[in-house]
Amino acid sequence: MTMKKLSWILLITGLFSVIILMAVYPEAVLQSALRGLEIWWEVLFPSLFPFFVISEVLLGFGVVHLIGTLLDPLMKPLFRIPGSGGFVAAMGYVSGYPVGAKLTAKLWEQKMVNRDEGERLVAFTTSSDPIFLIGAVSIGFFHNPRIGLILALAHYGSGLIVGLLMRFHGQKNSSALDQSIELPKGNRIKTALRNMHKAREEDGRDLGTLIKHAVQSSLQLIIVVGGLVVFFSVFLELWTRAGVIPVINQIVNALLSLVGIPEQLSTALVGGLFEVTLGARYAGEAGEMIPLAYKAAAAAFILSWGGLSVHAQIASILNATNLRYIPFMVARLIHGVLAVVAVLIFWTPIMGKTSTTLLIPDGVSDISYNGYSHVMVVFCTLLGSIIGFLLFMEVLRLLKGKFRNFPR
Repeated sequence: MTMKKLSWILLITGLFSVIILMAVYPEAVLQSALRGLEIWWEVLFPSLFPFFVISEVLLGFGVVHLIGTLLDPLMKPLFRIPGSGGFVAAMGYVSGYPVGAKLTAKLWEQKMVNRDEGERLVAFTTSSDPIFLIGAVSIGFFHNPRIGLILALAHYGSGLIVGLLMRFHGQKNSSALDQSIELPKGNRIKTALRNMHKAREEDGRDLGTLIKHAVQSSLQLIIVVGGLVVFFSVFLELWTRAGVIPVINQIVNALLSLVGIPEQLSTALVGGLFEVTLGARYAGEAGEMIPLAYKAAAAAFILSWGGLSVHAQIASILNATNLRYIPFMVARLIHGVLAVVAVLIFWTPIMGKTSTTLLIPDGVSDISYNGYSHVMVVFCTLLGSIIGFLLFMEVLRLLKGKFRNFPR
């Protein structure tokens, strides 16, 4: 029996078990579905949808070609991907999964990356967004803003290491653009602006049509994301009622005991195997006797693995391309292990020897506990300036066309 047939049998068996359990536990289905819908509406929709729309608009304006030309000397030697991957990396790290995969698929459609380059790009640009990592995990679940610093260093730092490791993935001479970015002599910035303008002309859509298409495609993707979150929330609850999850917990307990990690973290790891939000919450709410470093390491692994809910989102996006899912899954496992190691190594230098949870005093703003808000302000200001400049140039282009056709 081939691996593909076995995976299909397991998938059909799992879905059939869910159908039976839905009839046995109808009330649990409703409650878990409402919890998943709440997560989507209150966390994922407001944090992801604006970035989906903005990224689509920036793609239409040719910003990806601008950044690609500027970053090509950096991205190729380090990650063996075209410079346009720098745009995907920036948007993916800021807006979180599955934006990196979505933009990579767009580059593949525009023939700006081939299969090996796309797989490398998806592998290290799929990450948690900083707003979720800082706000929801460190403050909401751990009640300790300082956790956000070490989680960010471990999560994003190990993601870049994964990108360096993935440069060895694929054929050595597989770049689709090795000879396509031969820049003429002169200012690289001027060449980048020229490439952006050329891409904008080739796109051809006016501003209204571009925004309309961006909203439509972004709504379609965010609905798929919400459906997967609700499904895995129901799936996890039903398997817990059926006793499958407790059995998995026991297996994970045995594995954790072999490496000296507290067994109480098994609930968080098993929950994070399926859904990242549930797993991170379980890690933060684990027993007070568990050292905070171990709970943070568990959260780092869960954030880097992403949960099967995120994996399903990525697989649904990659399904429209020739990019394979297996390299992405292997990269997620490597990312998770590296993030755990990073947390345990840098815990004492960053957090000190304390292992207690720092509670946020009432009446004190959460923003004052971390400097990430300042970074986000700078990034959003820069992004807004770029969009404003592009809109201004678009208006000038339209006015120029109007005056050119004005009768004299």
